[in-house]
Amino acid sequence: MSKKILIITGDAAESLEVYYPYYRILEEGYEAVIASPSQKTLRTVVHDFEGWDTYTEKPGYQLASHLSFVEVDPSEYDGLIIPGGRAPEYIRLDENIPRIVSGFLDNNKPVGAICHAVLVFGALRNNAYFEGRTMTAYTACRPDVEGLGAEYAKDTLCVDGNIVSGHAWPDLPGFMREFLKLLKNA
Repeated sequence: MSKKILIITGDAAESLEVYYPYYRILEEGYEAVIASPSQKTLRTVVHDFEGWDTYTEKPGYQLASHLSFVEVDPSEYDGLIIPGGRAPEYIRLDENIPRIVSGFLDNNKPVGAICHAVLVFGALRNNAYFEGRTMTAYTACRPDVEGLGAEYAKDTLCVDGNIVSGHAWPDLPGFMREFLKLLKNA
């Protein structure tokens, strides 16, 4: 049976951090399912580094989600990917997020978190998932990683147990390579 991967996101997700994993999953012959707070057409954004002290943001592509968070049953999926961008800021407020993400962590399923995705982990009531672990995220999210009880890895790619974390979209090739390795060995 083909593996089934869940991608949780929302409006203002970084375009590359949604599309790259989505198409890599399909390329591997797996099923990719995009869930958002409500089933709708999502509007993504493009973040770039143009000499500012932080990234710039421009409108990206539109992307249809397949189902709403309330419809997600984590037991039906083999892995989870959480893209970054600004979507994690508000999807973490959805009451279904702790149930969804914990469902993967409790069962030691592969979880990929890139860029600002660590903000979603902050919605969980149990930091024991992250205490003593090493993770990375976009530099501005270092306090969020450390607030979970994890060590912040300055490397732009980190694998610790079932969690693959990446700094930003330039790290997507390694991020997906490592996520897919975990998935194949699960």
